[in-house]
Amino acid sequence: MRYPYYLILFLVFLPIGCANKLQQIDKIGIIPQPLELSTIQGEFIFDEAVSVNSDEKLYTISSYFRQFLKEKADISTKTGVLKKQITFSIDNGIDNDEGYTLTVLKDRIEIRAKTKKGAFYAVQSLLQLFPANIDKTKPVTIPCLKIRDEPRFQYRGMHLDVGRHLYSVDFIKKYIDLISQLKMNTFHWHLTEDQGWRIEIKKYPKLQEIAAYRNETLVGHYNNQPHQFDGKRYGGFYTQEQIKEIVTYAQKRYVTIIPEIEMPGHSQAAIASYPELGCLNKPTEVATKWGVFEEVYCPKESTFKFLEDVIDEVVALFPGKYIHIGGDEAPKIRWKNCSHCQELIKQKELKDEHGLQSYFIQRMEKYINSKGKQIIGWDEILEGGIAPNATVMSWRGTKGAVEAAKEGHNVILTPTSHCYFDYYQSDSENEPLAIGGFLPLEKVYSFNPIPKELTKEESKFVLGAQGNVWTEYIRTEQQVEYMAFPRAIALSEVVWSSLERKNYEDFVNRLEQYQQRLDQQNVNYANHIYEVKGKLKNNNRTLSYVLSTTSKTNDIYYSINGNEPNQLYQKPIPINRTTVIKAVVKNTNNEVLGNVFEQKINLHKGVGAKIIINKEPHPSYNAGGKEALINGISGSNKRFGDKEWLGFWGEDIEIMIEFEKPIAIKSISTRFYNGNGQWIYAPDKIFISFDKSSSANVSKVNIPKKDPLIVNSKTTFINTKARYIMLTIPNYGIIPKGKQGAGNKAWTFIDEIIIE
Repeated sequence: MRYPYYLILFLVFLPIGCANKLQQIDKIGIIPQPLELSTIQGEFIFDEAVSVNSDEKLYTISSYFRQFLKEKADISTKTGVLKKQITFSIDNGIDNDEGYTLTVLKDRIEIRAKTKKGAFYAVQSLLQLFPANIDKTKPVTIPCLKIRDEPRFQYRGMHLDVGRHLYSVDFIKKYIDLISQLKMNTFHWHLTEDQGWRIEIKKYPKLQEIAAYRNETLVGHYNNQPHQFDGKRYGGFYTQEQIKEIVTYAQKRYVTIIPEIEMPGHSQAAIASYPELGCLNKPTEVATKWGVFEEVYCPKESTFKFLEDVIDEVVALFPGKYIHIGGDEAPKIRWKNCSHCQELIKQKELKDEHGLQSYFIQRMEKYINSKGKQIIGWDEILEGGIAPNATVMSWRGTKGAVEAAKEGHNVILTPTSHCYFDYYQSDSENEPLAIGGFLPLEKVYSFNPIPKELTKEESKFVLGAQGNVWTEYIRTEQQVEYMAFPRAIALSEVVWSSLERKNYEDFVNRLEQYQQRLDQQNVNYANHIYEVKGKLKNNNRTLSYVLSTTSKTNDIYYSINGNEPNQLYQKPIPINRTTVIKAVVKNTNNEVLGNVFEQKINLHKGVGAKIIINKEPHPSYNAGGKEALINGISGSNKRFGDKEWLGFWGEDIEIMIEFEKPIAIKSISTRFYNGNGQWIYAPDKIFISFDKSSSANVSKVNIPKKDPLIVNSKTTFINTKARYIMLTIPNYGIIPKGKQGAGNKAWTFIDEIIIE
């Protein structure tokens, strides 16, 4: 049935003396892409008074829209029924609770939705029909069209870690505003960490007095040795009143906040406040550097009482369905050496410490369920047996999601490969310091949250996906914006739009318009769509260098060997000697857009040869493919995540380079990344042989004591000719005790193999 029609009648008046010229958007560029959109001839022009009519249930949404008209377009409202109308109507014929229809005709605008949330999303689409820069002295015109829209996934989220670095209440609100405009409906608020506890718990005041502050903070990257610190006390927390204020603010934008209270790991800050929560029952400090720490909650009755008390206060603050309990990266060394833990394992007939973690999680789940909530945990909660009603957030690839979905559990996809926005997003050496990795905009956009291993029935357990912003290296609010946007914009289309409607080139065209809207909101987004990218092309040993840019509406200009880039790029650049290429994107006014691209191609003997590797690089670190090892381009000196470094996890590597005919070889050199803090270890030796010979040259790899992050290896030869070169690179093995990632397999990262 239709709800009684509650007429809210408003007059919309335009400024007196407006110029005749109209202002409108250049083209329709709604993000995320609607399910169906068709244009209609004509425009709706705000050149005379307009009435706004709303069903009673949609009054708050119509008020939200009127506020936009008043603030952004200087259009005020008064009562009255006029020729041009904007109507907000409840339509129970719309199946999806978040779906809507939007119709714009010359004399009226109609929004129809089943719920207030659907109407809110209709308004977000409508607002994108207005010019980004509204001139209040001129009438506004928007194109006539019809949209029918609904989301692909029910869970559409963005995460923010405030444990490592704290951000203001105003910024949290701005972050919620930005994601709600993209029709995202969940804010995952990571509130507790080893480096800081950020939520007021009144029953445990030491969490505010001790756990919320660290004595100092690591300067630079964790991999930089020796570690240096700033010597400044850092911290703070959100009061319960501030949290209530933020929750209310989010509710008005139809964003549900999921709080994360980490357990049993990532709990050193809490243990620093109350040492009896740990197995050692000894004082410790709030962590001052990043990583995974051995201090975890000890599964004693007093610990569970503490956590239950914390949950009681958390539940009272957050009305949403879920509480996130972490469950990730919980080392078991304290439990292995704890008599209480070992006795508990026997008493509960658990298999091992992984079983103990499962017991821990299941016990807390039971308590949280008793409060009318459900838990979400990172995919480690699968280890030892998953809690009965848990939702799994799969971050270590998609394996956890597949396993959980096949067992009938709801899953949310957030793999590092596509959803970790603390990773670098550009090859440029000028990018701000980040944790590592490489996740460009296009890769985010390419993500499909449904793993291919799932059947149609199993895929129904996939609720959606989420972008994560971990903040070890993100000190400021401006940098949060830089890392999150526009990648969050790409993800919004991943989780909202149908696969059939997705098109990256079209998305970029719409993004250029959307970025103008970000400018109006003073968002410090990363503008990489005007960056130049390059790739070496090998066509039957004829080498050329291909330039490209994400934006298709502007031209690339280039130069070689140090000159200013002023030659229009029209075809691949021939490479027949060592060359330095510079390039920029310019618009039709010959203005430079973005940064200058510069690349040296070192034409050594291996460039363009055939290469075979016995193991596939890890999917997260294989952007350049195996050819990246012999393309004449060296990787970054600062990070390992660009497309020139290849990463292998826990595997010995055998590489064969084949030439058309034997060549003289004077030296073979390469280099390895040695970021132990990120589980990356250079080998201590490599083996080199020729022409498939069984004998091999052993080349010792010397790791320097000072600045050991990049490890070079060079082997020279006398009177050597060969058609085949074989390199065997042994993996470091298991990371030793006391190191980050202890007990796990080490990574091997290798750069260009230079043959002279």
